[in-house]
Amino acid sequence: MSQDTTSSPPGVAGGGSTPWRRSRVGPGWSRELRRERPRRRSFDLFWISFAVLFLELASIRWFGSAVLFLTFFTNLVLMACFLGLSVGLLASRRRHDFTTWVIPLMVLGVGLGELSSWAMDRFGGVAIDVGGQRAPQQVFFGTEIPAGNLSRFVVPVDWIAAAFFAVIALQFVGLGQALGRALAAAPDRVAAYSVNLLGSLVGILAFGLAAHSQTPPVVWFAVGLAAVVGTQPQTSRRQLGATLALMLLLAVVAARDGARHLTYWSPYYKVAYHPRTRRIETNRIGHQVLVDVRRDGPAYSLPYLLNRDAGGPPLADVLVVGAGSGNDVAAALWHGARAVDAVEIDPCLYRIGRIDHPNRPYADPRVAVHLDDGRRFLKTTDRHYDLIAYALVDSLLLHSGYSSLRLESFLFTEQAFQDIKARLKPGGAFVMYNAFRQGWVVGRLALLAEQVFGTRPIVLSMPHVDQIGPDDNQEGRITCLMVGLPGSPVVERVRRAFAERGAFRLTAVPEMGLATNGFAAGESGTGAEVAAARIHPVTVVTDGVGKLPSDDWPFLYLRAPVIPALNARGMAWVGGISLAILLAFAPPRSVRPNGRMFFLGAGFMLLETKGVVHMALVFGSTWMVNSLVFAAILVMILLANLFVLATRPRTLWPHYACLAGSLGLNGVVPMSSFLHLPGPLPALAACGVVFVPVFFAGVIFAGTLRDSPRPDAALGSNVAGVILGGLAENLSLMIGFNHLLLVALAFYALSSVFGRRGVLIAGS
Repeated sequence: MSQDTTSSPPGVAGGGSTPWRRSRVGPGWSRELRRERPRRRSFDLFWISFAVLFLELASIRWFGSAVLFLTFFTNLVLMACFLGLSVGLLASRRRHDFTTWVIPLMVLGVGLGELSSWAMDRFGGVAIDVGGQRAPQQVFFGTEIPAGNLSRFVVPVDWIAAAFFAVIALQFVGLGQALGRALAAAPDRVAAYSVNLLGSLVGILAFGLAAHSQTPPVVWFAVGLAAVVGTQPQTSRRQLGATLALMLLLAVVAARDGARHLTYWSPYYKVAYHPRTRRIETNRIGHQVLVDVRRDGPAYSLPYLLNRDAGGPPLADVLVVGAGSGNDVAAALWHGARAVDAVEIDPCLYRIGRIDHPNRPYADPRVAVHLDDGRRFLKTTDRHYDLIAYALVDSLLLHSGYSSLRLESFLFTEQAFQDIKARLKPGGAFVMYNAFRQGWVVGRLALLAEQVFGTRPIVLSMPHVDQIGPDDNQEGRITCLMVGLPGSPVVERVRRAFAERGAFRLTAVPEMGLATNGFAAGESGTGAEVAAARIHPVTVVTDGVGKLPSDDWPFLYLRAPVIPALNARGMAWVGGISLAILLAFAPPRSVRPNGRMFFLGAGFMLLETKGVVHMALVFGSTWMVNSLVFAAILVMILLANLFVLATRPRTLWPHYACLAGSLGLNGVVPMSSFLHLPGPLPALAACGVVFVPVFFAGVIFAGTLRDSPRPDAALGSNVAGVILGGLAENLSLMIGFNHLLLVALAFYALSSVFGRRGVLIAGS
């Protein structure tokens, strides 16, 4: 539920702990913990597991929304949580009690996040460089450095991300230490791990409820910290003071925000709405402005005016994907649409538009609102349309903390355009418009549309340029692409009108241009019409636009199948910081890592990533789907635990064989092959392909944990492997998501090799 971003617990399932007193931290603490009442130990383990998962999700949501541009790198927040848990697990036998620092460090992290936000507002001369957006390898909307800031102090975003990665990791060290001590104290590790899974599952469902209820951060952290404090027999003054300080800090921030704008916490964003200017910001980046389409925003009217002035009848049935606060819906209604399907994934953006849009489009009985993922709606609807519009589709958000995928990525693929083609009436048209920033993005979309629809799209630029090449910077320009089936009356009429009359005149104030034909040449006009823009089709150079996006490689805004320099620097930061924290808290001389568990964690991270990404194709990219997918993964691991408890397998090689076979099937049968099956078959087939490998991986994990004399080191190694898997996820930018299975298979093969060599057992 991240912007969504839900996550599973560390490694295969999660973290947990049991309470201890300071006097017990020493050589005999494990034996003393075993003498505590089993019911109490299970109760505490359940709640600390709940707290770990809940606070992990809260951190992903909060840091992604509060720290400017970190919203694009929430997978770093996820890996920081895993790093802290791993180091804490490996340091579980150290005498120092790191749990007392969990809450104070959270105060530090939240305080630094708010400080960074204040500094950005206070010192306008500081700019954040996100991958050199004037000539980038990967485009991030909302991150451009204005020309006036080029001579000012520029901070690379990877520096900011690295600093917060370290702070967040340190917050979770104490929780990882609690997990390690609990595992070492449990008489039956698999049973204790099952309790841990249940706590983690409840944590996911609870945060899902919090997201659905659109609760603010003060509620998230209050619930998570209450679970942490409630499992400890004594609460120190430092912990109590830090808890109160964190609640006070969040309350002060909420009050400050409330004085400046209305704040909503949707399941995806922190939404700031300024009623006076009708401006909407999401995660501190300008996103939308509610406009009266009769007086402002002439581009919203462009498709309808082109069709009308070329001699076509009104576009009766319209689908708007990314309807947002309602500008595009209002334009469709104003120009005579008979019925409009408005698809918007974020309920907050829709609610703001329903209440405060000057044209009240969502109150019109001709509008049907669908709070859903656009791709899912295209696959499931049986309606056909005269016009399908991609309305400024740019989420400014990652799909989840598990991948580099953006929330809208599956809308810009070859298969998505095929879905649009299937939903158009024979004479219908598809339009998409946005500030696409780079010429190669425009060229890629134009070439993709031509290949799918079989006809060249009409490309318009505002302000007008004669040609768009791959290396042309499109900053400050809106580009509109219109395409239809071969011979589509709507598109061909417009194409013919341009050929005969040369240019189209788009009036600056839309209602003042209703009485004139935009294709009529020589009209001088007065008043606002003098500011009319003259536009005509642009020549788009498609050579060198790079690989076209598909469901397997859905990276429209990545120029080439490479790991960009920004990502590579981020990987180096993660590796260096991870090594430094590991050496500081759990030096190798004190504990030997568990090779099998390390590579099991790496493989499972990729398995989860592919499962989450590809289930989005079947069920949509909504936060609810993410939550349910992760809950289902935990259920499958819990079933694997119960299987190990019931059958007590003596060897794991049959399960390795089944895991390899199920992964091979997953790779051979692409997820897209299930999308057009009737009834519930797509869901059943997809769940079988995704979750069966999870079961076998869970059996291998539980069996290994059961036989390890150092479960704290074993699980710590597993969580460390998750970080390797998270870094390896960047390979999807080069090879696509389907081929990540080959990397996962390699990690699982290495885990089996380490097991056979006897490196399975961690050192004493």
